[in-house]
Amino acid sequence: MKIEGRSARVLITLLFPIFRLYTATLRVTLDDRAGLCSWPKSQRLIGSLWHNRLLLIAHAIAKFLPQRRDGAALISASRDGAIIADVVSRYGFQPVRGSSSRRGSGALLQLADVIASGRDPLITPDGPRGPMYELGGGIIFLAQKTGTPVVPMHMEYSSYWRVKSWDGFFIPKPFSHVRVTFGPEHRVRSTTTEQEFEAERARLQEAMMALVETR
Repeated sequence: MKIEGRSARVLITLLFPIFRLYTATLRVTLDDRAGLCSWPKSQRLIGSLWHNRLLLIAHAIAKFLPQRRDGAALISASRDGAIIADVVSRYGFQPVRGSSSRRGSGALLQLADVIASGRDPLITPDGPRGPMYELGGGIIFLAQKTGTPVVPMHMEYSSYWRVKSWDGFFIPKPFSHVRVTFGPEHRVRSTTTEQEFEAERARLQEAMMALVETR
């Protein structure tokens, strides 16, 4: 049976309170290497997170960065993405449906407008189909177009399940320790050639992978 549309919204309405109870069992701590908690609300950022650590990011931002809950999340246009979009909207995020895989995609141009309106977008640059831990060029394009710094974000779990999916999606077990890391601010340089653009893509990918312990 396909779960989408009104059925998906009803399911999320029923299950979201259970999800909140689940998150309450977790011991969530923060390693803020960017000093992000002290950034003024007016200073924009692009959050970047690998797809397989996506589950708790809205919860973590609500917990540690309540002043930045007026954010936006780039969510896949798939049926599964519709469910995720419903969840993140309950945490105060504006869902933007589309893909980060192409430099000139409409969704990324929409995110430029989101930044201009005063929201901070969150992107999973290896989503929605991977390959795992391979950063698509869209986030580089967005950072260059807007002049906005990227903050790599990551989570490590003391105990977890892994889904048999393309990215080995992580689900922390109840009562486990979740360590949230906001990596150092990353400034994407302007480029004039494909080779320079690729070098910037690889440089951000390396900065994000530097935070990953469990692969």
